[in-house]
Amino acid sequence: MQYISTRGAAPVLEFEATMLTGLARDGGLYLPEHVPPMTQVEIAALAGLTYEEQAYLVMRPFIGDTFSDDEFRDLIAKAYAGFGQPARAPLKQLAPNHFLLELFHGPTLAFKDFAMQLIGQLFQAALTRSGERVTIVGATSGDTGSAAIEAFRGLENVDVFIMYPHGRVSEVQRRQMTTPADANVHALAIDGDFDTCQALVKDMFNDFAFRDGVRLAGVNSINWARVLAQVVYYFSAAVSLGAPHRPVSFTVPTGNFGDIFAGYIARAMGLPIERLIVATNHNDILHRALTSGGYVTDGVKPSISPSMDIQVSSN
Repeated sequence: MQYISTRGAAPVLEFEATMLTGLARDGGLYLPEHVPPMTQVEIAALAGLTYEEQAYLVMRPFIGDTFSDDEFRDLIAKAYAGFGQPARAPLKQLAPNHFLLELFHGPTLAFKDFAMQLIGQLFQAALTRSGERVTIVGATSGDTGSAAIEAFRGLENVDVFIMYPHGRVSEVQRRQMTTPADANVHALAIDGDFDTCQALVKDMFNDFAFRDGVRLAGVNSINWARVLAQVVYYFSAAVSLGAPHRPVSFTVPTGNFGDIFAGYIARAMGLPIERLIVATNHNDILHRALTSGGYVTDGVKPSISPSMDIQVSSN
C-alpha cells in the first residue's frame, strides 16, 4: 500500500514512513493511493470476533509489509490490553434504534486512546527496529494531549512535546498532561487557543531544516495512522447492529474532522453507512462549510466542550 499527499507534490511513501512523517512536506495530508474494499461476506464475518481481531482484519490491508501478521496482531493486543472494558467499544441502547458507542474505556477516558495506544506500539516497534529516535510535537484542546502522553510516556525512542491552550482545557486533562514524571514527555501551556497551538505545529513541520534536524513526527489527526485506527470502531459498532444487512448512521461530535473522516473511510471500504452527521457546538465552522460551501473562520468561542472549540479543522 502506497500513500500520496492530498497536494500531490510530496514523495510517495509506504505505511511506516507515512506514520513516522505525519504531515507531508508539501503541506498536505497523506492518504492511501486507493481504499481497499471489504466484501459483504468479509464484513459479516467480523460479527462475534474480539475487537482486536476486528482491528487486525480491517487495518491489515493498509499496513503492507511494515509488520508481519503475527507482529501486527501482537501490537494490537498490547495496545488495547489496558482498556477497562472487555468489549473495548461497547454499545448502549438509549431508545429504539438509537445507541451510544462508548469510547471512554481507555486509560485517559478519551476516544483518542483507541488510536494513540496503537500508534505508541507501532512507533516503538518501528523505531526499535531502525534504531532511530523521533521527536513528536502535537497540539491539543485536551484529549489528544492526554492520550498521546499516556501512550508514549517512558518509550525509549521517542520525545513528546504537547502544546495546549493555557486555561482552555479541563482540569482533569491538564493534570493528565502535566503530572507524568517520565523524562521523555513534556506539556507546554501556550497563550492562545487550540488553533494557535495547531499553527505552531504546522510551522515546525514547514521548517524543513528544523524538521529534519530533530526528526519531527506528528500524532495529531493529520497522521493517517490515527485515522486508520479509528476506522475500526465504525465497523465494530455497525456489525453489532446487523451490518452489512442493516444500514447504520453515525452522529459524531466533531472538531478537527479526523474522527468522522474515519467513518467516511469505513464507508468507502464498503460499510453500509447511510449518513454521517457532523455535530458541533457554537464553533460551527464545519456545519457552515458543509452547508454553504464557504470556509470562513469566526473566532473561537470557549465552551464546556473544549475539544470542539476549533475554527481551523485540519482534516
